[in-house]
Amino acid sequence: MLYVRKSRMPYDLCIFDLDGTLTDPKLGITRSYQYALAGFGIHEDLESLERFIGPPLRDNFKEYYGFSDSDTEKAVALFRQYFAETGLYENIVYPDICAALQKLKDNGKILAVATNKYKYFAEKVLEHFLLDKFFDFVSGDEKDGSLTINGKRDIVRITLGALDPEREKSAVMIGDRKHDILGARENGIDSIGVTWGYGLRAELEEAGATQIAESVEQLYQMLT
Repeated sequence: MLYVRKSRMPYDLCIFDLDGTLTDPKLGITRSYQYALAGFGIHEDLESLERFIGPPLRDNFKEYYGFSDSDTEKAVALFRQYFAETGLYENIVYPDICAALQKLKDNGKILAVATNKYKYFAEKVLEHFLLDKFFDFVSGDEKDGSLTINGKRDIVRITLGALDPEREKSAVMIGDRKHDILGARENGIDSIGVTWGYGLRAELEEAGATQIAESVEQLYQMLT
Protein backbone atom coordinates (compact mmCIF):
# COMPACT_ATOMS: atom_id res chain seq x y z
CA MET A 1 0.00 0.00 0.00
CA LEU A 2 1.35 3.43 -0.96
CA TYR A 3 0.58 6.09 1.61
CA VAL A 4 0.17 9.76 0.76
CA ARG A 5 3.13 11.83 1.91
CA LYS A 6 2.04 14.42 4.47
CA SER A 7 5.19 16.57 4.61
CA ARG A 8 4.43 17.87 8.11
CA MET A 9 7.55 19.50 9.47
CA PRO A 10 9.01 19.52 12.02
CA TYR A 11 9.29 15.76 12.11
CA ASP A 12 8.25 13.54 15.02
CA LEU A 13 9.95 10.36 13.77
CA CYS A 14 13.42 10.50 12.23
CA ILE A 15 14.56 7.28 10.52
CA PHE A 16 18.26 7.07 9.72
CA ASP A 17 20.17 4.91 7.32
CA LEU A 18 23.38 3.55 8.87
CA ASP A 19 26.20 3.13 6.33
CA GLY A 20 27.15 6.43 4.72
CA THR A 21 24.77 8.40 6.93
CA LEU A 22 25.68 7.78 10.58
CA THR A 23 29.01 6.07 10.01
CA ASP A 24 31.63 5.82 7.28
CA PRO A 25 31.99 2.07 6.73
CA LYS A 26 34.32 2.31 3.73
CA LEU A 27 37.22 0.16 4.91
CA GLY A 28 35.14 -2.51 6.58
CA ILE A 29 32.70 -3.00 3.73
CA THR A 30 35.14 -2.74 0.83
CA ARG A 31 37.61 -5.11 2.48
CA SER A 32 34.78 -7.56 3.17
CA TYR A 33 33.79 -7.47 -0.52
CA GLN A 34 37.44 -7.80 -1.49
CA TYR A 35 37.80 -10.88 0.72
CA ALA A 36 34.61 -12.46 -0.62
CA LEU A 37 35.50 -11.88 -4.27
CA ALA A 38 39.02 -13.21 -3.78
CA GLY A 39 37.38 -16.50 -2.88
CA PHE A 40 36.21 -16.65 -6.50
CA GLY A 41 39.54 -15.56 -7.97
CA ILE A 42 38.32 -11.99 -8.51
CA HIS A 43 40.68 -9.27 -7.33
CA GLU A 44 39.37 -5.72 -6.98
CA ASP A 45 40.97 -2.59 -5.53
CA LEU A 46 39.12 -0.98 -2.63
CA GLU A 47 38.21 2.20 -4.50
CA SER A 48 36.29 0.28 -7.16
CA LEU A 49 34.19 -1.36 -4.45
CA GLU A 50 32.89 1.89 -2.94
CA ARG A 51 29.84 1.74 -5.21
CA PHE A 52 28.67 -1.32 -3.26
CA ILE A 53 28.16 0.65 -0.04
CA GLY A 54 24.41 0.98 0.50
CA PRO A 55 22.65 -1.40 -1.91
CA PRO A 56 21.62 -4.88 -0.74
CA LEU A 57 24.56 -7.27 -0.44
CA ARG A 58 23.21 -10.01 -2.69
CA ASP A 59 22.16 -7.56 -5.40
CA ASN A 60 25.73 -6.38 -5.84
CA PHE A 61 27.16 -9.87 -6.37
CA LYS A 62 24.44 -10.74 -8.87
CA GLU A 63 24.30 -7.44 -10.74
CA TYR A 64 28.00 -6.72 -11.09
CA TYR A 65 29.46 -10.23 -11.28
CA GLY A 66 26.58 -12.33 -12.59
CA PHE A 67 26.76 -14.77 -9.68
CA SER A 68 24.26 -17.59 -9.51
CA ASP A 69 22.08 -17.92 -6.42
CA SER A 70 24.43 -20.59 -5.10
CA ASP A 71 27.59 -18.56 -5.66
CA THR A 72 25.91 -15.48 -4.23
CA GLU A 73 25.25 -17.30 -0.96
CA LYS A 74 28.87 -18.49 -0.85
CA ALA A 75 30.04 -14.92 -1.44
CA VAL A 76 27.73 -13.57 1.26
CA ALA A 77 29.11 -16.14 3.72
CA LEU A 78 32.69 -15.06 2.93
CA PHE A 79 31.76 -11.38 3.21
CA ARG A 80 30.19 -11.95 6.62
CA GLN A 81 33.13 -14.04 7.80
CA TYR A 82 35.49 -11.10 7.33
CA PHE A 83 32.98 -8.49 8.43
CA ALA A 84 32.07 -10.24 11.68
CA GLU A 85 35.69 -10.69 12.72
CA THR A 86 37.24 -7.45 11.45
CA GLY A 87 35.21 -5.31 9.07
CA LEU A 88 32.55 -4.37 11.59
CA TYR A 89 35.14 -2.38 13.53
CA GLU A 90 36.75 -0.74 10.48
CA ASN A 91 34.23 2.05 10.70
CA ILE A 92 34.14 5.72 11.71
CA VAL A 93 31.25 7.76 13.12
CA TYR A 94 30.84 10.91 11.08
CA PRO A 95 31.79 14.15 12.89
CA ASP A 96 28.94 15.93 14.69
CA ILE A 97 26.55 12.98 14.35
CA CYS A 98 26.50 12.11 18.06
CA ALA A 99 25.88 15.71 19.09
CA ALA A 100 23.04 16.04 16.59
CA LEU A 101 21.42 12.79 17.73
CA GLN A 102 21.61 13.89 21.34
CA LYS A 103 19.97 17.23 20.56
CA LEU A 104 17.22 15.49 18.62
CA LYS A 105 16.55 13.15 21.56
CA ASP A 106 16.56 16.11 23.95
CA ASN A 107 13.94 17.75 21.73
CA GLY A 108 11.67 14.73 22.04
CA LYS A 109 12.25 13.20 18.63
CA ILE A 110 11.72 9.48 18.10
CA LEU A 111 14.82 8.09 16.39
CA ALA A 112 15.21 4.84 14.47
CA VAL A 113 17.66 3.10 12.16
CA ALA A 114 16.51 1.44 8.94
CA THR A 115 19.37 -0.25 7.10
CA ASN A 116 19.86 -2.80 4.34
CA LYS A 117 22.58 -4.34 6.49
CA TYR A 118 21.89 -7.64 8.26
CA LYS A 119 20.16 -6.50 11.45
CA TYR A 120 22.52 -8.41 13.75
CA PHE A 121 25.52 -6.59 12.29
CA ALA A 122 23.73 -3.23 12.39
CA GLU A 123 23.04 -3.65 16.10
CA LYS A 124 26.66 -4.66 16.72
CA VAL A 125 27.94 -1.55 14.91
CA LEU A 126 25.61 0.72 16.88
CA GLU A 127 26.61 -0.89 20.16
CA HIS A 128 30.33 -0.78 19.43
CA PHE A 129 30.29 2.91 18.57
CA LEU A 130 27.92 3.78 21.45
CA LEU A 131 25.16 4.92 19.10
CA ASP A 132 22.54 2.42 20.24
CA LYS A 133 21.47 4.64 23.16
CA PHE A 134 19.97 7.17 20.75
CA PHE A 135 17.60 4.84 18.92
CA ASP A 136 14.19 3.48 19.84
CA PHE A 137 14.15 0.84 17.10
CA VAL A 138 16.52 -0.78 14.61
CA SER A 139 15.26 -2.40 11.43
CA GLY A 140 17.59 -4.38 9.17
CA ASP A 141 17.66 -7.28 6.77
CA GLU A 142 17.17 -10.90 7.69
CA LYS A 143 20.14 -13.24 7.31
CA ASP A 144 18.62 -14.68 4.12
CA GLY A 145 18.16 -11.26 2.49
CA SER A 146 14.38 -11.60 2.36
CA LEU A 147 13.65 -8.06 3.51
CA THR A 148 15.70 -6.35 0.80
CA ILE A 149 14.17 -8.11 -2.18
CA ASN A 150 12.11 -4.95 -2.73
CA GLY A 151 14.93 -2.53 -2.00
CA LYS A 152 14.40 -0.64 1.24
CA ARG A 153 10.60 -0.58 1.11
CA ASP A 154 10.03 -3.35 3.64
CA ILE A 155 12.77 -2.16 6.00
CA VAL A 156 11.13 1.26 6.24
CA ARG A 157 7.66 -0.29 6.47
CA ILE A 158 8.68 -2.40 9.46
CA THR A 159 10.10 0.66 11.21
CA LEU A 160 6.91 2.64 10.70
CA GLY A 161 4.82 -0.30 11.84
CA ALA A 162 6.78 -0.54 15.07
CA LEU A 163 6.90 3.16 15.94
CA ASP A 164 3.87 4.67 14.19
CA PRO A 165 1.35 1.90 13.42
CA GLU A 166 -1.55 4.35 13.01
CA ARG A 167 0.54 6.58 10.71
CA GLU A 168 -0.22 9.65 12.82
CA LYS A 169 3.30 10.99 13.17
CA SER A 170 5.26 13.12 10.75
CA ALA A 171 8.08 10.82 9.64
CA VAL A 172 11.17 11.24 7.49
CA MET A 173 13.85 8.90 6.14
CA ILE A 174 17.43 10.17 6.09
CA GLY A 175 20.04 8.50 3.89
CA ASP A 176 22.83 8.84 1.35
CA ARG A 177 21.65 6.55 -1.46
CA LYS A 178 18.68 6.33 -3.78
CA HIS A 179 17.45 3.21 -1.97
CA ASP A 180 16.74 5.33 1.11
CA ILE A 181 14.81 7.88 -0.91
CA LEU A 182 12.81 5.30 -2.84
CA GLY A 183 12.04 3.36 0.35
CA ALA A 184 10.61 6.53 1.85
CA ARG A 185 8.55 7.32 -1.25
CA GLU A 186 7.11 3.81 -1.35
CA ASN A 187 5.93 4.27 2.22
CA GLY A 188 4.55 7.77 1.64
CA ILE A 189 6.95 9.67 3.87
CA ASP A 190 9.42 12.50 3.31
CA SER A 191 13.11 11.91 2.73
CA ILE A 192 16.30 13.86 3.24
CA GLY A 193 19.31 12.91 1.18
CA VAL A 194 22.72 13.58 2.70
CA THR A 195 25.78 14.33 0.59
CA TRP A 196 28.57 13.19 2.93
CA GLY A 197 27.99 9.52 2.18
CA TYR A 198 28.34 7.46 -0.99
CA GLY A 199 25.52 8.68 -3.21
CA LEU A 200 25.91 11.64 -5.54
CA ARG A 201 23.57 14.61 -5.22
CA ALA A 202 22.24 13.82 -8.71
CA GLU A 203 21.31 10.30 -7.56
CA LEU A 204 19.38 11.69 -4.60
CA GLU A 205 17.61 14.33 -6.69
CA GLU A 206 16.67 11.84 -9.39
CA ALA A 207 15.22 9.49 -6.77
CA GLY A 208 13.00 12.32 -5.53
CA ALA A 209 14.49 13.41 -2.21
CA THR A 210 12.23 15.92 -0.42
CA GLN A 211 15.31 17.85 0.73
CA ILE A 212 19.08 17.46 0.54
CA ALA A 213 21.45 18.25 3.41
CA GLU A 214 25.05 19.23 2.80
CA SER A 215 26.11 19.04 6.44
CA VAL A 216 25.02 17.51 9.74
CA GLU A 217 24.11 20.94 11.06
CA GLN A 218 21.90 21.59 8.02
CA LEU A 219 20.28 18.21 8.52
CA TYR A 220 19.54 19.04 12.15
CA GLN A 221 17.85 22.27 11.11
CA MET A 222 15.73 20.40 8.56
CA LEU A 223 14.60 17.91 11.20
CA THR A 224 13.55 20.52 13.73
